[in-house]
Amino acid sequence: MNFGHWLNLRHAQDQEPDDVPDEADSVDGPPDGNPPPPVRVPSGEGRPEPYAAVPWGVRVAAEVGWRFLILAATVWVLVQAISAVRVLVLAFAASLLITALLQPTVARLHRHGVPKGLATGLTTVCGFALVGLVGWFIFWQVMSNASELSSRLNEGVEDLKRWLLDSPFHITEARINEFTQMLSDGIGSSSERLTDAGLHGFKVVVEVVSGALLALFSTLFLLADGSRVWRWSLKWVPRYARPAISGAGPRAWQTLTAYVHGTVIIAFIDAVCIGLGIYILGVPLALPLAVVIFAGAFIPLVGAVLSGVLAILVAFVTQGVFSALLVLLIVLGVQQLEGHILQPFILGRAVHVHPLAVIFSVAAGGLVAGIGGAVVAVPLVAVANTVVTYLRDPRKAQPMPPKQPNRRAQ
Repeated sequence: MNFGHWLNLRHAQDQEPDDVPDEADSVDGPPDGNPPPPVRVPSGEGRPEPYAAVPWGVRVAAEVGWRFLILAATVWVLVQAISAVRVLVLAFAASLLITALLQPTVARLHRHGVPKGLATGLTTVCGFALVGLVGWFIFWQVMSNASELSSRLNEGVEDLKRWLLDSPFHITEARINEFTQMLSDGIGSSSERLTDAGLHGFKVVVEVVSGALLALFSTLFLLADGSRVWRWSLKWVPRYARPAISGAGPRAWQTLTAYVHGTVIIAFIDAVCIGLGIYILGVPLALPLAVVIFAGAFIPLVGAVLSGVLAILVAFVTQGVFSALLVLLIVLGVQQLEGHILQPFILGRAVHVHPLAVIFSVAAGGLVAGIGGAVVAVPLVAVANTVVTYLRDPRKAQPMPPKQPNRRAQ
């Protein structure tokens, strides 16, 4: 093959389309031994996109995972912020609960011609004075019966010791003395811890007093200008969401009011029934125990159990096993009455929360803010349930009660 024939052959190959392979490319190379030109392949041809190479299940898990991480980080930051200003948050939450309890009284006085400012001041002062008197009464009863309770406690310990010696558990007096010695040694060796606990208790007292003052002033302003505060709060909501939030707010307040009033009624019935029972049995400190039972009813599940256990222990220490069993039967009977009759009848569907949600909310509130968090956890969940239900479908929300006319305006 001469040089001219080879040029003609190359010219014919250049005229062919690029996507048709020629014969010269199928051999090792041109006659002169030079390597053939590289074949250009379009970028990405024959390869899937990176997201398409990942299985669908892995992509869904990744999408859910990073959103869950962002949500968990948001919740963690929120919990840390609440823990840092726990006193402020609990004081405001307590003021909301107290306002929900006292607001109907203020409205009733205002309808009967009392100026709103005077009605607010009278109701707030009387409410906090009543709480203070109850606290002073409990302290006075405990201190006045401390000597008698101490002597009965010693007698109860001796009775318990004799019962253990005569019981079928084969507990010897040496084992009881050994356990008593271990207990006294443990208390003696932990004096430093007791000192730290005393300092911590002083800090708690300061926080309680500060929180009570903040709750007092917050309650005054909420009772006097609650509607104005609510309208001011709506300004921080985006404009497109204001109609929905404005409709959910009054229903949330209705739920909170129903919860507070229903809980007060249920707590009063529990305190009267259990207190009257232990008073008939002759258990000392019946009235302070009834007040403790009333206060414990505001902590769902846990408060009723702890206050009932306290009454049983006092009956056991002061009057023996038989009285303690009778108090146990009274507490169980009242709790069954509360769970099956009082709560469904008084609270109704307005604050219906599943028992599992109650357990988890009380546990979460206790972990975040202690006893105060456990108290406000359930009403918070009930209010959140009402708000979410209304925002999902406003047509299924409970209708608002009609406003009562103001007699002064008439």
